[in-house]
Amino acid sequence: MKILVTGGTGYIGSHMVVELLNEGHEVIIIDSLVNSKIEVLNKIQEIAKKTPIFYQENLTDHTALEEIFKNHSFDLVIHFAGLKSVSESVEKPLLYYQNNLASTINLLDCMQNHKIKKIIFSSSATVYGGSNESECIETMPTGQNITNPYGKTKCMIEEILKDVCISDPEFSAIALRYFNPIGNHSSGLIGENPNGIPNNLMPYIMKVAAGELETLSIYGNDYNTPDGTCRRDFIHVVDLAKGHLAAIPALEAPGFKTYNLGTGTPTSVLEMVNTFEKISGRPLPHQFAPRRPGDLAEIWANPSKAERELGWQTKLTIEDAIRDTLTFLENTRKIW
Repeated sequence: MKILVTGGTGYIGSHMVVELLNEGHEVIIIDSLVNSKIEVLNKIQEIAKKTPIFYQENLTDHTALEEIFKNHSFDLVIHFAGLKSVSESVEKPLLYYQNNLASTINLLDCMQNHKIKKIIFSSSATVYGGSNESECIETMPTGQNITNPYGKTKCMIEEILKDVCISDPEFSAIALRYFNPIGNHSSGLIGENPNGIPNNLMPYIMKVAAGELETLSIYGNDYNTPDGTCRRDFIHVVDLAKGHLAAIPALEAPGFKTYNLGTGTPTSVLEMVNTFEKISGRPLPHQFAPRRPGDLAEIWANPSKAERELGWQTKLTIEDAIRDTLTFLENTRKIW
């Protein structure tokens, strides 16, 4: 199939492109390179032995996007592109609403103009908000008590997709709700490499291990959890990419569908630190800090629907993710 991947040089998008190329699909990437680097294309080619077609464009530019759609006949779209920093979204809400919503509306408009009726959307567990049980299942209500504009844009886009499916009975949209992606490709060639102080745990650990930051701050050690630190559902990014592959056949049935992509098992922040130290054989400097506003004590996926309907389940472990992270660090910078 000919598949458009928006945000295809980003962290999750690049791993998705590798999986698609390995399955024999033709891939076209659109990416603004705001949160990624052009060098990723060479790394993808090195891994998959194939080179995707690449356009450096922002999806907010409807004219440029329309030109791309005129030049290609896509079978489906996988939509990763979007700004994704929770903390930045709180500081710059208008930027997030403008970018994430306008880009998706433009994308859907071009799909409609060219009669492309299949899309997989990169959603998030943030759509469940803070009013539900810790174990999330797709039948829970969404949109309640979401603490940041980033999460609100994910929820709004899901609502947009629902309405498009109602307006066009042939349209098929799947929202995959991610939990906490970690790890990197086992080759060590592509991985997560954010700028500045990261918002997520594993990139923070990586920067401490690389000596770019002195100490890992663990926000809160007085939660009602076994060791007092937050617990999250950490999923290997390769398992996550394979979840998208498993979702492609489900696009044959029209309508809007949602699936959780997670392991179903929570891991605490302190457990992650201890496992990283054990596998690396090195101490990871860390200290406890006050809780961050809006952080939940624990949240994890119930992935049974994805296993039942898509035939998908995770295969890689926290230990696998840490080993792959160390390989990526060793390939990209000097550590310790």
